[in-house]
Amino acid sequence: MSGIVGIINLKGDPVNQNLLHKMTEYMAFRGPDGQDIWVGDRVGFGHAMLRTTRESLREHQPRSLDGQVWITADARVDARADLIQKLTSKGSGDLKAASDVELILHAYHLWGDDCLKHLIGDFSFAIWDGRRQCLFCARDHFGVKPFYYAQVGNSLVFSNTLNCVRIHPSVSEELDDLAIADFLMFGCNQNLTTTVFADIHRLPPAHFLTWSDGALHQDRHWTLPVDGTIRYKSSEEYADHFIDLLRTVVNDRIRTDQIAVFMSGGLDSTIMAVTANHLLSKQSSSPNLRAYTQVFDRLFPDKERYYSSLVANALGIPISYMGVDDYGAFERFDRPELRTPEPVDYPWLAGSVDQIKEVSRNTRVVLNGEGPDNALVPEWYPHISYLFKELQLKRLFLDVGLYFFTQRRLPFLSSIPIRFKRLFANDQPKLSFPKWLRKDFSSQWDLCERWKQLKEKPTPIHPIRPEAYNRILSPLYQSLWQSFFGENDPGFTSFPLEVRYPYMDIRMVKYFLAIPSIPWCFRKYLLRYAFKGLLPEEVRIRPKTPILCETIVKRFRHNHNKLIGQFGLRPELDKYIDLNAIPVLMEEQDSDQLWMNLRPFSLNYWFQFSAPFKYKS
Repeated sequence: MSGIVGIINLKGDPVNQNLLHKMTEYMAFRGPDGQDIWVGDRVGFGHAMLRTTRESLREHQPRSLDGQVWITADARVDARADLIQKLTSKGSGDLKAASDVELILHAYHLWGDDCLKHLIGDFSFAIWDGRRQCLFCARDHFGVKPFYYAQVGNSLVFSNTLNCVRIHPSVSEELDDLAIADFLMFGCNQNLTTTVFADIHRLPPAHFLTWSDGALHQDRHWTLPVDGTIRYKSSEEYADHFIDLLRTVVNDRIRTDQIAVFMSGGLDSTIMAVTANHLLSKQSSSPNLRAYTQVFDRLFPDKERYYSSLVANALGIPISYMGVDDYGAFERFDRPELRTPEPVDYPWLAGSVDQIKEVSRNTRVVLNGEGPDNALVPEWYPHISYLFKELQLKRLFLDVGLYFFTQRRLPFLSSIPIRFKRLFANDQPKLSFPKWLRKDFSSQWDLCERWKQLKEKPTPIHPIRPEAYNRILSPLYQSLWQSFFGENDPGFTSFPLEVRYPYMDIRMVKYFLAIPSIPWCFRKYLLRYAFKGLLPEEVRIRPKTPILCETIVKRFRHNHNKLIGQFGLRPELDKYIDLNAIPVLMEEQDSDQLWMNLRPFSLNYWFQFSAPFKYKS
């Protein structure tokens, strides 16, 4: 994930080259392969190179094809062969050896702003078109790559690294109070266009930004479609389509010689590892794939070490284990490697940073298996209801029969035990509005109403897969995705390691939403069926394990006394929080409530160690 930066002087003044050099130099931690700048009449681009594909070995940025149109990009273009075929059919010449950034430039020269309709992959880029005196910036479909900008004084400043934008002297340190409030209530900013800093904005996923004739404009270039269904005659066709598609999206992400994979013992990441190993074995007799796994060896009945070892041994790949039992809450939050550009809602960040650091010693690319838990959420009622309304009774009976044959139960009966449990479990704790927020601060921003609105279930958009669609594109989930992607970005971790997400490819997500929920989404039956015989059987049939959040109470109590309260409370905290209203953390029984009650301390540590930021060349 290379670093990009740019400055546009809106009044036409020359760009301060020393400042641009300084901002580009700062990003050397994420782009160690060289830093360079280009300066035009009123614009300057900087780039810090991290080479993560074979094509990028010959790449240099900022880049231009004609001296008029310039680009600085952090981009990986997928489906390269399809894009090259489109470009060459329009007379672009032989582009087989072109770098990804050159393909984007060719696409822009041919289609202009509409080039985004032809790009697939993860990208964050800016193009200066000297012919039109126009800036054109864009971000990928799901927002894997970040893009920040600030219009301050007579300048427009942008970067994919938040702290790089902060270096510009016109950017103030003033905070966005609503972003702080969102962090305290939800753990991340719910506004996709803002950051915790009032001057610095975020370009939302699937959006582009233009500046010309003194006007700044922002718009969406893509949204996830709700039409289109896939109905095959046989189960094998569903499985074959999934395997072919998974191999395609993984192959697009392993265009380098050394690959790592975050591999737990669950279905998603192990299937991804099996696929990557298969593809790499076709390219080389000794594929360079290594797995990394976090495990609990004492605190919990954690079987990830056992299941992941089954897969690693079957594939013949090395695997590194990191025990995280003894990491305490807020451990090492005063260390430079844990100083984050925005507050982070994870008190055990040290363990994640240590793993990122270890992986980055051996490779620059690691695969992450997030995606199927959301895109394959089971939804029997919308599916059956839709078929009934459309009078597709034959399909309805076939789907219900297939589910019964594969799962040995009817779909509408499978949820009855859960519903009874919820109906009669009156003592179940429910996450409540944080009482420790200051009343005047809460009233100023009407936070009770914001809490209520954002906690409400969103209006269904997809006719058959409303829950899966919302888990990808609803505002609440999009903010969670942005937080997740952002916290794995080098601008956050400070290590030159690019995390790639094969399941969060638009081709894969479209397929997940197009297939029938019954039976393919129940217990991820699609994955289990497709990889029968390709995955160790114990792993293929293992049940879903509890999410990490359910273990938080025990983990906190085991290590609670390491750093809580060791550092003094910052005066900035007083504006937002009534510290006397925070409950005794050791008495909290509910994991979600405990996690929320730890956020004031997370914010305090951020004020203490991370918010102050000064960079000297």
